[in-house]
Amino acid sequence: MTELNDNAPIPPPQRARGKEHPRIGIIGGGQLAKMTALAGLQLGCDVIVLERSSASPAATLALHSIVGDWNDPQVLLQLAAQSDVITLENEFVDAAALRSLESSGARLLPSAASIALTQDKFVQKSTLADAGLPVPAFRKVASTLDVLEAGRELGWPVVLKTRRNGYDGKGNYTIRSGSEAAAGWKHLRGGTVDLFAEAFCPFERELAVIITRTSDGDSASYPVVESVQRDHICHIIKAPAALPEEVSSRAADLARRAVAAVGGLGSFGVEMFLMRDGRVVINELAPRVHNSGHYTIEACECSQFENHVRAVLGWPLGSTRMTVPAAVMVNLLGAGPGSGWPDGIRQALGLPGVHVHVYGKATAGRGRKMGHVCALGETMDAALVRAQCASDLITFGDRA
Repeated sequence: MTELNDNAPIPPPQRARGKEHPRIGIIGGGQLAKMTALAGLQLGCDVIVLERSSASPAATLALHSIVGDWNDPQVLLQLAAQSDVITLENEFVDAAALRSLESSGARLLPSAASIALTQDKFVQKSTLADAGLPVPAFRKVASTLDVLEAGRELGWPVVLKTRRNGYDGKGNYTIRSGSEAAAGWKHLRGGTVDLFAEAFCPFERELAVIITRTSDGDSASYPVVESVQRDHICHIIKAPAALPEEVSSRAADLARRAVAAVGGLGSFGVEMFLMRDGRVVINELAPRVHNSGHYTIEACECSQFENHVRAVLGWPLGSTRMTVPAAVMVNLLGAGPGSGWPDGIRQALGLPGVHVHVYGKATAGRGRKMGHVCALGETMDAALVRAQCASDLITFGDRA
């Protein structure tokens, strides 16, 4: 692996003799980039990673690692110089910088236009609503008075949200009455950060589905899964969700239409609410491979990561069929500051039907995603017990 900084000359990639291996540039070097890189390497691709730090999970797998600001067009051009196609592991890269990348002739999937429609959640919701898709009622707010008006219009409680850069519950604040409006506005730095308000959804369950879409309009839908949250962070994924076939089909269709509405290419995560009256409402899209699809590595014929690689390279998509009746994924979060290497991994690996993924982050932090386990089973109950037993054995960082 070669590390580059902003001013370093770009060395030519080491090429194999004969036909060249496809070169995939990935903006971001976290665990999603790492799992995408593994899928690309399996298919013989070379991977180049752009990350702000030299210590990233994906950097150890990359042919080259570029260290720099991914919002700097010049740094992006360094990545383009070495890549046949560029993709992203997150939606935080400024769409204007990505447009300059496309203007240089670089091939970017998903496109800057698609990222622009999804990275601003108010724009994302507006785009989905304009396409006739079911989303919670929402409105723009520019002051605490607007928040109060939103509460009167939408009904309390309302969820105040940042329009950009929110994830894992960060950037959300539930306001249960008008007396809490000022506190919510201050907590999310209203006036400095653009916000919007959304009606609270009294859902029965949270659902998710991965859709992989190609530039020629072909798409593949993975099974609809149930997502169980803990402290606003995805804790457990149950695949497939225990739903009537009609509900699963409707959710998958909404997800496909949502990804098409934003011009999505590659693997997208679509999060939804199953309401108590049976309606399915779209919560939000992630324009990238997604935490809710990690189970596909072991449980499906072709993982979300491999299909993402296939899609951005213009290759045929693989089957999304599950190869086992049930799979459960449990996120492994840091208990506190400490090493990025876990305690208890030997014991967890001794359990049958369990697959452990350690992301390779240098240090743990409270609530930081450090890895995941995926357990397979003939029944959902069996898979759930295995996954919970394994996750209970593994700890990252200090619990004190």
